[in-house]
Amino acid sequence: MDVKNLLLQILEDLRFYRENDPSVESPLEIIFTPSFRGLLNYRIYHALYKSGHKVLAKLLYIRTKLKYNMDIHPGAVLETPVMIDHGFGVVNGETTYVGKNTIIYHGVTLGARRVESGKRHPTIGRNCLIGNHASILGNITIGDFVKIGANSVVLEDIPPYSTVVGVKAKIVKGGANEKVA
Repeated sequence: MDVKNLLLQILEDLRFYRENDPSVESPLEIIFTPSFRGLLNYRIYHALYKSGHKVLAKLLYIRTKLKYNMDIHPGAVLETPVMIDHGFGVVNGETTYVGKNTIIYHGVTLGARRVESGKRHPTIGRNCLIGNHASILGNITIGDFVKIGANSVVLEDIPPYSTVVGVKAKIVKGGANEKVA
């Protein structure tokens, strides 16, 4: 396990939280939030998982899942930095990939649509915003700079620079050729 890289990831997550959460007044305050603690634990057990310590990683994963109500599989990949704001109820499946500078709100599910082997969870681009209780299901790709509205259900690929809302989610703004502020 590369401890130096792990510490750098944690510091980068801490910086990203501080930049994107106007309610916090100090880094120490962030460290004690359940959502950051859950992400911190994920960083540790993901590093253990990648280095071959799968049993230890899964034990810490189960502890984190029970303590913080965040279900982020040890095999899921969350680039650095990401922010999971009010992380309660967040679910990230084993083959999920989340790009850097992405903000995920509470209750978000990045899950599978059916029981199958191989890549079965979404790939989320960089600089995305995923609203609370959104569900992004299946082996789909969400482009960079996408905003997904609260309670949306996304079942298809979404091009970069889009805003999507609804059940079943529809693009309401942007698209691959139009940049959204």
